[in-house]
Amino acid sequence: MQTIIKSVPQEVVHQVAEYFSILSEPMRLRILNLLRGGEKCVQELVDATETSQANVSKHLKVMWQAGILSRRSEGTSAYYRVEDGLIFDLCNLVCDRLANRIEQQARHFRDFTLTSRA
Repeated sequence: MQTIIKSVPQEVVHQVAEYFSILSEPMRLRILNLLRGGEKCVQELVDATETSQANVSKHLKVMWQAGILSRRSEGTSAYYRVEDGLIFDLCNLVCDRLANRIEQQARHFRDFTLTSRA
């Protein structure tokens, strides 16, 4: 039985790669983790990340433009929350996978240590 492989349009591949690239920035992952607990204003995120307001705002804008976050204004403050909850599922899958790899590596080290002592 032959499997037919369909060609994926270049634009689709580009959009998927761009979405993943958003998650490749450690500060964005830190911000997403902080927003796991719910909506926060920019200043709360600045305080929690101990970085500049300009830096936090830059990352929030990228995630907002990608549709991962939503934003609302109240007076002079901007509040952000996660709009696409599937982002946490994706992060959880990756973290679980990494944890499993680390646990497997640790078992290999323990096995090596045990066999080398014998």
